[in-house]
Amino acid sequence: MYVGRFIVIGPDFGAYRVSSRSFPNRQVVERDGTLTVAPTPDAPETDNPYISYNCVREGGDSVVVGNGSHVDPIAEKLDLGYPARDALAESLLAMDYEKDDYDTPRIAGVVGEESYIGIVRRDALLVRPVTENPMLVATYEEDDPAVVVFDGDGSPAELAERAYEMDYEHAVCAAGVTYDDGDVDVGFYNDE
Repeated sequence: MYVGRFIVIGPDFGAYRVSSRSFPNRQVVERDGTLTVAPTPDAPETDNPYISYNCVREGGDSVVVGNGSHVDPIAEKLDLGYPARDALAESLLAMDYEKDDYDTPRIAGVVGEESYIGIVRRDALLVRPVTENPMLVATYEEDDPAVVVFDGDGSPAELAERAYEMDYEHAVCAAGVTYDDGDVDVGFYNDE
């Protein structure tokens, strides 16, 4: 089944996977602790604004995981002291779904002392607390945050690889993050 991009958020970890039929030539790169989805060196040129973006970025005492340019305003609101739920909900609502051919939803999560997962679709804004069990939300099909079986133990790179290997079609690359009492560690997996 093709679900597009998806995130898994646990109380103390997060993972993000790029799945794509249209733009598979992408990778995750690290830039000063921020993880960015970027074209591979052999990717064809495109003016599509949804191809490259930060997918994991620290904000305040938390870390944000998401599928687009909305990751930055969520992190900035956390830096300003917004509660995690409010930073997530306000930024998703303000940025709205992507105005592409598919009305692609924006998905994001905050991992920290309080963890949340959210999505803004054409027809809804949903934000759920993540207290015990990991939750997954995807841009297509699995577009209502729900509990998922996902082992949150391991390094961020291992979490990224685990997300990459989940049984959904068209995996491209993945990112992982762990959170431990304010300490954030990031890793990624590019199928190379």
